[in-house]
Amino acid sequence: MTDELLKWRAEFPIVEKTVYLVSHSLGAMPRGVYDKMQEYAEMWATRGVRAWGEGWWEMPGTVGNMVAKIIGAEENSVVMHQNVSVIQSLLLSCFEPTPEKNKIVYEELNFPSVMYVYEAHARDGRFQIETVKSDDGMTIPLDKMLDAIDEETLLVPMSHVVFKSAFLQDAKAIIEKAHSVGAYVVLDTYQSAGTVPFSAKDLNVDFVVGGSVKWLCGGAGAGYLYVRPDLQTRFKPKVTGWAAHAHPFAFERGDIEYADNIERYLHGSPSIPALYSAQSGYKIIGEIGVEPIREKSQHQTEMLFKLAESEGFTVTSPRNPHERGGTITIAHERADLITKELIRREFIVDFRPGAGIRVSPHFYTKDEELELFVRELKEIRDTKAFEQHQTAGVRF
Repeated sequence: MTDELLKWRAEFPIVEKTVYLVSHSLGAMPRGVYDKMQEYAEMWATRGVRAWGEGWWEMPGTVGNMVAKIIGAEENSVVMHQNVSVIQSLLLSCFEPTPEKNKIVYEELNFPSVMYVYEAHARDGRFQIETVKSDDGMTIPLDKMLDAIDEETLLVPMSHVVFKSAFLQDAKAIIEKAHSVGAYVVLDTYQSAGTVPFSAKDLNVDFVVGGSVKWLCGGAGAGYLYVRPDLQTRFKPKVTGWAAHAHPFAFERGDIEYADNIERYLHGSPSIPALYSAQSGYKIIGEIGVEPIREKSQHQTEMLFKLAESEGFTVTSPRNPHERGGTITIAHERADLITKELIRREFIVDFRPGAGIRVSPHFYTKDEELELFVRELKEIRDTKAFEQHQTAGVRF
Protein backbone atom coordinates (compact mmCIF):
# COMPACT_ATOMS: atom_id res chain seq x y z
CA MET A 1 0.00 0.00 0.00
CA THR A 2 1.33 3.45 -0.93
CA ASP A 3 2.15 5.72 1.99
CA GLU A 4 0.84 9.08 0.81
CA LEU A 5 2.51 10.96 3.67
CA LEU A 6 5.97 10.06 2.41
CA LYS A 7 5.59 12.73 -0.28
CA TRP A 8 6.48 15.18 2.52
CA ARG A 9 9.74 13.38 3.27
CA ALA A 10 11.68 15.50 0.77
CA GLU A 11 10.89 18.56 2.91
CA PHE A 12 13.16 17.33 5.74
CA PRO A 13 16.90 17.33 4.95
CA ILE A 14 18.05 15.31 7.96
CA VAL A 15 16.21 12.15 6.88
CA GLU A 16 18.45 11.91 3.82
CA LYS A 17 21.44 10.88 5.97
CA THR A 18 19.98 9.50 9.19
CA VAL A 19 17.23 7.25 10.47
CA TYR A 20 15.54 10.02 12.42
CA LEU A 21 13.30 8.63 15.17
CA VAL A 22 13.40 11.36 17.79
CA SER A 23 10.41 13.60 17.01
CA HIS A 24 9.32 13.37 20.66
CA SER A 25 12.41 15.47 21.44
CA LEU A 26 13.25 17.54 18.35
CA GLY A 27 11.23 17.21 15.17
CA ALA A 28 13.08 17.28 11.88
CA MET A 29 13.58 20.74 10.40
CA PRO A 30 11.55 21.55 7.27
CA ARG A 31 13.43 23.03 4.32
CA GLY A 32 11.12 26.00 4.46
CA VAL A 33 12.87 27.22 7.59
CA TYR A 34 15.80 28.36 5.46
CA ASP A 35 13.48 30.73 3.58
CA LYS A 36 11.66 31.91 6.70
CA MET A 37 14.89 32.76 8.49
CA GLN A 38 16.11 34.58 5.38
CA GLU A 39 12.81 36.48 5.37
CA TYR A 40 13.42 37.48 8.99
CA ALA A 41 16.96 38.62 8.22
CA GLU A 42 15.82 40.60 5.17
CA MET A 43 13.07 42.25 7.19
CA TRP A 44 15.51 43.30 9.89
CA ALA A 45 18.17 44.37 7.38
CA THR A 46 15.90 46.42 5.13
CA ARG A 47 13.07 47.63 7.37
CA GLY A 48 14.90 47.96 10.67
CA VAL A 49 12.74 49.26 13.51
CA ARG A 50 9.81 49.67 11.12
CA ALA A 51 9.46 45.87 11.13
CA TRP A 52 7.72 46.05 14.50
CA GLY A 53 4.86 47.99 12.95
CA GLU A 54 4.88 45.86 9.80
CA GLY A 55 4.04 42.53 11.39
CA TRP A 56 6.52 41.68 14.13
CA TRP A 57 4.47 43.04 17.02
CA GLU A 58 1.40 41.03 16.00
CA MET A 59 3.29 37.76 15.46
CA PRO A 60 2.48 36.17 18.87
CA GLY A 61 -1.15 36.26 17.76
CA THR A 62 -0.85 35.64 14.02
CA VAL A 63 1.47 32.67 14.53
CA GLY A 64 -0.73 31.59 17.44
CA ASN A 65 -3.63 31.32 15.00
CA MET A 66 -1.63 28.75 13.01
CA VAL A 67 -1.33 26.66 16.17
CA ALA A 68 -5.02 27.17 16.95
CA LYS A 69 -5.99 25.36 13.75
CA ILE A 70 -3.85 22.36 14.71
CA ILE A 71 -5.20 22.04 18.27
CA GLY A 72 -8.86 22.68 17.42
CA ALA A 73 -9.02 26.08 19.08
CA GLU A 74 -10.97 29.20 18.23
CA GLU A 75 -9.31 32.00 16.28
CA ASN A 76 -7.54 34.57 18.47
CA SER A 77 -7.36 32.22 21.45
CA VAL A 78 -3.65 31.29 21.24
CA VAL A 79 -0.56 33.42 21.84
CA MET A 80 3.08 32.49 21.51
CA HIS A 81 5.67 32.46 24.29
CA GLN A 82 9.27 31.32 24.68
CA ASN A 83 8.61 28.10 26.61
CA VAL A 84 6.14 26.18 28.76
CA SER A 85 7.89 26.91 32.06
CA VAL A 86 7.28 30.64 31.59
CA ILE A 87 3.68 29.97 30.57
CA GLN A 88 3.01 27.81 33.63
CA SER A 89 4.39 30.58 35.86
CA LEU A 90 2.23 33.12 34.08
CA LEU A 91 -0.90 31.03 34.55
CA LEU A 92 -0.18 30.30 38.19
CA SER A 93 0.21 34.04 38.77
CA CYS A 94 -3.44 34.45 37.78
CA PHE A 95 -4.72 32.65 40.87
CA GLU A 96 -5.23 33.71 44.47
CA PRO A 97 -5.60 30.62 46.66
CA THR A 98 -7.79 30.57 49.76
CA PRO A 99 -7.53 28.21 52.74
CA GLU A 100 -10.57 26.39 51.36
CA LYS A 101 -9.31 26.16 47.77
CA ASN A 102 -5.56 25.99 47.42
CA LYS A 103 -4.74 22.51 46.13
CA ILE A 104 -2.83 21.79 42.92
CA VAL A 105 -3.12 18.25 41.58
CA TYR A 106 -0.85 16.64 39.00
CA GLU A 107 0.60 13.25 38.14
CA GLU A 108 4.06 12.24 39.37
CA LEU A 109 5.01 11.53 35.74
CA ASN A 110 4.48 15.18 34.81
CA PHE A 111 7.42 16.84 33.08
CA PRO A 112 9.93 17.84 35.79
CA SER A 113 10.29 21.45 34.60
CA VAL A 114 6.55 21.93 35.12
CA MET A 115 6.71 20.46 38.61
CA TYR A 116 9.65 22.75 39.47
CA VAL A 117 7.42 25.76 38.81
CA TYR A 118 4.60 24.61 41.06
CA GLU A 119 6.82 23.29 43.82
CA ALA A 120 8.72 26.58 43.93
CA HIS A 121 5.48 28.54 44.31
CA ALA A 122 4.29 26.18 47.03
CA ARG A 123 7.24 27.03 49.29
CA ASP A 124 5.43 29.95 50.87
CA GLY A 125 2.57 27.70 51.99
CA ARG A 126 -0.19 29.34 49.96
CA PHE A 127 -0.54 26.33 47.66
CA GLN A 128 -0.73 22.66 48.60
CA ILE A 129 0.41 20.11 46.04
CA GLU A 130 -0.99 16.60 45.70
CA THR A 131 1.00 14.33 43.41
CA VAL A 132 -0.87 11.35 42.01
CA LYS A 133 1.31 8.28 42.14
CA SER A 134 1.95 5.80 39.34
CA ASP A 135 1.63 2.08 40.05
CA ASP A 136 4.15 1.06 37.39
CA GLY A 137 6.27 4.14 36.73
CA MET A 138 4.82 4.44 33.24
CA THR A 139 1.08 5.15 33.55
CA ILE A 140 -1.29 7.01 35.88
CA PRO A 141 -4.54 5.29 36.96
CA LEU A 142 -7.48 7.45 35.92
CA ASP A 143 -9.41 6.67 39.10
CA LYS A 144 -6.53 8.00 41.21
CA MET A 145 -6.43 11.23 39.23
CA LEU A 146 -10.16 11.70 39.56
CA ASP A 147 -10.19 10.89 43.27
CA ALA A 148 -7.44 13.42 43.96
CA ILE A 149 -9.46 16.26 42.41
CA ASP A 150 -11.83 17.47 45.13
CA GLU A 151 -13.52 20.63 46.43
CA GLU A 152 -10.17 21.97 47.67
CA THR A 153 -8.62 21.73 44.20
CA LEU A 154 -7.85 24.98 42.43
CA LEU A 155 -5.70 23.88 39.51
CA VAL A 156 -4.85 20.65 37.63
CA PRO A 157 -1.76 21.08 35.39
CA MET A 158 -1.59 17.72 33.59
CA SER A 159 0.35 16.14 30.74
CA HIS A 160 -1.87 14.98 27.88
CA VAL A 161 0.82 12.47 26.86
CA VAL A 162 3.44 11.51 29.46
CA PHE A 163 6.94 12.28 28.19
CA LYS A 164 8.53 9.23 29.79
CA SER A 165 6.31 6.47 28.37
CA ALA A 166 3.92 8.11 25.86
CA PHE A 167 0.97 7.20 28.10
CA LEU A 168 -2.11 9.08 26.85
CA GLN A 169 -4.28 10.37 29.68
CA ASP A 170 -8.07 10.73 29.50
CA ALA A 171 -8.12 14.51 29.33
CA LYS A 172 -11.87 14.75 28.88
CA ALA A 173 -12.68 12.80 32.06
CA ILE A 174 -10.14 14.80 34.10
CA ILE A 175 -11.41 18.13 32.77
CA GLU A 176 -15.01 17.22 33.55
CA LYS A 177 -14.14 16.18 37.11
CA ALA A 178 -12.15 19.36 37.66
CA HIS A 179 -14.97 21.55 36.41
CA SER A 180 -17.46 19.74 38.63
CA VAL A 181 -15.58 20.97 41.71
CA GLY A 182 -14.77 24.44 40.38
CA ALA A 183 -11.15 23.72 39.45
CA TYR A 184 -9.26 24.75 36.32
CA VAL A 185 -7.19 22.50 34.04
CA VAL A 186 -3.91 23.36 32.32
CA LEU A 187 -3.52 20.72 29.60
CA ASP A 188 0.11 20.30 28.51
CA THR A 189 0.01 19.04 24.92
CA TYR A 190 3.74 19.26 24.19
CA GLN A 191 3.86 15.49 23.52
CA SER A 192 0.50 15.25 21.75
CA ALA A 193 -0.07 18.27 19.48
CA GLY A 194 0.82 17.28 15.93
CA THR A 195 0.54 13.53 16.46
CA VAL A 196 -2.59 12.98 18.61
CA PRO A 197 -5.79 14.67 17.38
CA PHE A 198 -7.76 16.70 19.91
CA SER A 199 -9.91 19.81 20.01
CA ALA A 200 -9.32 22.35 22.74
CA LYS A 201 -12.79 23.71 22.04
CA ASP A 202 -14.55 20.34 22.24
CA LEU A 203 -12.69 19.39 25.41
CA ASN A 204 -13.86 22.68 26.98
CA VAL A 205 -10.43 22.89 28.57
CA ASP A 206 -9.47 26.09 30.35
CA PHE A 207 -5.85 26.39 29.23
CA VAL A 208 -3.61 24.52 26.79
CA VAL A 209 0.16 24.87 26.81
CA GLY A 210 2.86 23.36 24.66
CA GLY A 211 5.78 24.00 22.37
CA SER A 212 7.00 23.52 18.83
CA VAL A 213 10.24 21.63 19.34
CA LYS A 214 8.75 18.17 18.97
CA TRP A 215 5.94 16.85 16.77
CA LEU A 216 5.16 20.28 15.30
CA CYS A 217 8.62 20.51 13.69
CA GLY A 218 8.80 24.16 14.65
CA GLY A 219 12.09 24.39 16.49
CA ALA A 220 13.01 25.89 19.83
CA GLY A 221 11.69 29.04 21.49
CA ALA A 222 8.10 28.91 20.27
CA GLY A 223 5.80 27.86 23.09
CA TYR A 224 2.06 28.41 22.88
CA LEU A 225 -0.77 29.22 25.27
CA TYR A 226 -4.48 28.72 24.65
CA VAL A 227 -6.98 30.44 26.93
CA ARG A 228 -10.65 29.54 26.55
CA PRO A 229 -12.35 32.64 25.12
CA ASP A 230 -14.81 33.10 27.98
CA LEU A 231 -11.91 33.16 30.45
CA GLN A 232 -9.70 35.64 28.65
CA THR A 233 -10.79 38.71 30.65
CA ARG A 234 -11.34 36.89 33.97
CA PHE A 235 -7.71 36.85 35.14
CA LYS A 236 -4.97 39.42 35.68
CA PRO A 237 -1.60 37.68 35.41
CA LYS A 238 1.09 38.94 37.77
CA VAL A 239 3.76 37.56 35.44
CA THR A 240 3.24 40.26 32.88
CA GLY A 241 4.86 42.98 30.80
CA TRP A 242 4.26 45.70 28.30
CA ALA A 243 2.98 43.36 25.58
CA ALA A 244 -0.01 42.57 27.84
CA HIS A 245 -0.96 46.26 28.17
CA ALA A 246 -4.05 47.59 26.41
CA HIS A 247 -1.93 50.54 25.20
CA PRO A 248 1.65 49.26 25.16
CA PHE A 249 3.07 52.18 23.20
CA ALA A 250 1.60 54.81 25.52
CA PHE A 251 4.34 53.84 28.00
CA GLU A 252 2.10 54.69 30.92
CA ARG A 253 3.30 54.42 34.50
CA GLY A 254 1.27 52.88 37.30
CA ASP A 255 -0.87 49.75 37.39
CA ILE A 256 -1.10 47.94 34.10
CA GLU A 257 -4.32 48.24 32.11
CA TYR A 258 -4.63 44.74 30.69
CA ALA A 259 -5.65 44.14 27.10
CA ASP A 260 -9.24 42.92 26.84
CA ASN A 261 -8.36 39.85 24.77
CA ILE A 262 -5.83 37.01 24.57
CA GLU A 263 -3.02 39.57 24.47
CA ARG A 264 -3.31 40.12 28.22
CA TYR A 265 -1.53 36.76 28.56
CA LEU A 266 1.62 38.08 26.90
CA HIS A 267 4.51 39.60 28.85
CA GLY A 268 7.69 41.15 27.37
CA SER A 269 8.89 41.50 23.81
CA PRO A 270 8.39 38.33 21.73
CA SER A 271 11.18 36.18 20.31
CA ILE A 272 10.72 37.07 16.66
CA PRO A 273 13.32 34.70 15.10
CA ALA A 274 11.69 31.70 16.82
CA LEU A 275 8.28 32.69 15.47
CA TYR A 276 9.66 32.82 11.95
CA SER A 277 11.33 29.42 12.29
CA ALA A 278 8.19 27.75 13.67
CA GLN A 279 5.87 28.56 10.79
CA SER A 280 7.08 26.03 8.21
CA GLY A 281 6.35 23.09 10.50
CA TYR A 282 2.92 24.44 11.42
CA LYS A 283 2.08 24.89 7.76
CA ILE A 284 2.98 21.31 6.88
CA ILE A 285 1.12 19.81 9.88
CA GLY A 286 -1.87 22.00 9.05
CA GLU A 287 -1.91 20.87 5.43
CA ILE A 288 -1.63 17.18 6.28
CA GLY A 289 -4.01 17.23 9.24
CA VAL A 290 -3.37 15.47 12.53
CA GLU A 291 -5.83 12.62 11.85
CA PRO A 292 -3.77 11.07 9.02
CA ILE A 293 -0.62 11.56 11.07
CA ARG A 294 -2.21 9.72 13.99
CA GLU A 295 -3.33 6.86 11.74
CA LYS A 296 0.19 6.37 10.45
CA SER A 297 1.67 6.82 13.91
CA GLN A 298 -0.49 4.07 15.37
CA HIS A 299 0.47 1.75 12.53
CA GLN A 300 4.18 2.42 12.97
CA THR A 301 4.28 2.35 16.77
CA GLU A 302 2.43 -0.97 16.69
CA MET A 303 4.92 -2.23 14.14
CA LEU A 304 7.79 -1.10 16.36
CA PHE A 305 6.19 -2.72 19.40
CA LYS A 306 5.94 -6.09 17.66
CA LEU A 307 9.39 -5.93 16.04
CA ALA A 308 11.05 -5.10 19.37
CA GLU A 309 9.20 -7.81 21.26
CA SER A 310 9.99 -10.38 18.58
CA GLU A 311 13.69 -9.77 19.26
CA GLY A 312 13.27 -10.19 23.00
CA PHE A 313 13.15 -6.54 24.03
CA THR A 314 10.81 -5.26 26.73
CA VAL A 315 8.59 -2.39 25.62
CA THR A 316 7.55 -0.12 28.49
CA SER A 317 4.99 1.99 26.63
CA PRO A 318 1.28 1.07 27.00
CA ARG A 319 0.25 -2.02 25.07
CA ASN A 320 -3.07 -0.52 23.92
CA PRO A 321 -2.38 1.82 20.95
CA HIS A 322 -5.31 4.01 22.04
CA GLU A 323 -3.57 4.64 25.38
CA ARG A 324 -0.27 5.92 23.99
CA GLY A 325 1.01 8.80 21.92
CA GLY A 326 3.58 8.58 19.16
CA THR A 327 6.51 7.11 21.07
CA ILE A 328 7.66 3.59 21.93
CA THR A 329 10.05 3.11 24.87
CA ILE A 330 12.32 0.07 24.92
CA ALA A 331 13.95 -1.09 28.15
CA HIS A 332 17.47 -2.42 28.61
CA GLU A 333 19.80 -2.24 31.60
CA ARG A 334 22.33 -0.31 29.47
CA ALA A 335 19.86 1.62 27.40
CA ASP A 336 21.92 4.77 27.89
CA LEU A 337 25.02 3.27 26.25
CA ILE A 338 23.04 1.51 23.53
CA THR A 339 21.50 4.88 22.68
CA LYS A 340 24.92 6.46 22.27
CA GLU A 341 25.99 3.68 19.95
CA LEU A 342 22.79 4.01 17.91
CA ILE A 343 23.38 7.73 17.52
CA ARG A 344 26.98 7.10 16.47
CA ARG A 345 25.58 4.88 13.72
CA GLU A 346 23.14 7.64 12.63
CA PHE A 347 20.04 6.06 14.18
CA ILE A 348 18.81 9.10 16.09
CA VAL A 349 16.84 8.25 19.24
CA ASP A 350 17.25 9.19 22.89
CA PHE A 351 17.19 7.77 26.41
CA ARG A 352 15.37 8.66 29.62
CA PRO A 353 16.19 7.09 33.01
CA GLY A 354 13.59 4.62 34.15
CA ALA A 355 11.97 4.39 30.73
CA GLY A 356 14.64 3.25 28.29
CA ILE A 357 15.25 4.10 24.66
CA ARG A 358 12.61 6.45 23.27
CA VAL A 359 11.77 5.85 19.61
CA SER A 360 9.36 8.01 17.62
CA PRO A 361 8.48 7.66 13.95
CA HIS A 362 6.65 10.58 12.38
CA PHE A 363 4.80 11.12 9.11
CA TYR A 364 8.12 11.33 7.23
CA THR A 365 9.31 7.90 8.46
CA LYS A 366 9.44 4.83 6.20
CA ASP A 367 8.30 1.45 7.51
CA GLU A 368 11.59 -0.10 6.41
CA GLU A 369 13.47 2.34 8.64
CA LEU A 370 11.79 0.74 11.65
CA GLU A 371 12.97 -2.67 10.51
CA LEU A 372 16.49 -1.30 10.07
CA PHE A 373 16.37 0.27 13.52
CA VAL A 374 15.33 -2.92 15.32
CA ARG A 375 17.92 -4.91 13.37
CA GLU A 376 20.61 -2.42 14.44
CA LEU A 377 19.35 -2.46 18.02
CA LYS A 378 19.58 -6.24 18.15
CA GLU A 379 23.05 -6.25 16.62
CA ILE A 380 24.33 -3.74 19.17
CA ARG A 381 22.84 -5.72 22.05
CA ASP A 382 24.01 -9.13 20.87
CA THR A 383 27.56 -8.06 20.10
CA LYS A 384 27.68 -5.74 23.12
CA ALA A 385 29.02 -2.99 20.88
CA PHE A 386 27.82 -0.47 23.44
CA GLU A 387 30.43 -1.57 25.98
CA GLN A 388 33.05 0.64 24.33
CA HIS A 389 31.19 3.69 25.61
CA GLN A 390 31.83 5.26 28.96
CA THR A 391 29.24 6.94 31.11
CA ALA A 392 30.02 10.37 29.65
CA GLY A 393 28.94 11.09 26.12
CA VAL A 394 26.05 12.31 23.98
CA ARG A 395 23.12 13.72 25.91
CA PHE A 396 19.73 15.02 24.84
